[in-house]
Amino acid sequence: MNVLLVYAHPEPRSLNGSIKDFSVGRLQRNGHTVQVSDLYAMQWKGTLDAQDDTAYRAGTRFDASADSLQAFRNGTQSADIAREQEKLRWADALILQFPLWWYSMPAILKGWIDRVYACGFAYGVGEHSDTRWGERFGEGVMAGKRAMLVVTTGGWESHYAPRGINGPIDDILFPIQHGILFYPGFDVLAPHVIYRTGKIDEAGFAAACTALGQRLDDLWTSAPIAFRKQNAGDYQIPALTLRPELAPGKAGFGIHVA
Repeated sequence: MNVLLVYAHPEPRSLNGSIKDFSVGRLQRNGHTVQVSDLYAMQWKGTLDAQDDTAYRAGTRFDASADSLQAFRNGTQSADIAREQEKLRWADALILQFPLWWYSMPAILKGWIDRVYACGFAYGVGEHSDTRWGERFGEGVMAGKRAMLVVTTGGWESHYAPRGINGPIDDILFPIQHGILFYPGFDVLAPHVIYRTGKIDEAGFAAACTALGQRLDDLWTSAPIAFRKQNAGDYQIPALTLRPELAPGKAGFGIHVA
């Protein structure tokens, strides 16, 4: 299988750097082909702007979605965007690895999403009618592929428990897992989170690698998160609200998991 690992950490000698190297080695030993997009090493441009279309004319009003669609359709996207899109097409599985910074991903990784997830490629596709609302949330260009987050955080696991001060880790990661990965069609696996990274010693690193190695071994056999598909009947269209008979009286992120 082909695996794309998109990695966002500025220091190659960090714990994250070691984890990334371990993951690449483990996947390759298991017979998989791996490409790594090391965003800091690539000096990835993190801002979506008019220059992402090589045919942009100075002085023209910039419209992020419309210009993105035009560049995608006309083949005038900047070369770095087109290369990353081709990696996504090639990959059978995507791993996003990053430290949790201020309850989200590093800005450079968000910038990768902003630019690579072009209109016409990852969003703005499919029929919009009274029965369907585009190819998204379980459908789209990434349908049939798998995705998983590998996340590090300095906080204790209890800080991210259901009653923890930071909020449940599944809620914190929901916008990424549901909104970034499931939206264009990925089957999303449960995240692999490594806690208290500042306290990990040699023995702790070995234990972390053992746990991560098992997740990588199971990349194609683990059951994905049972997110509800948008166009499969669970949602009222075009309102896109969950049908009242499903999870009655409940609200929040959890109702979108069957």
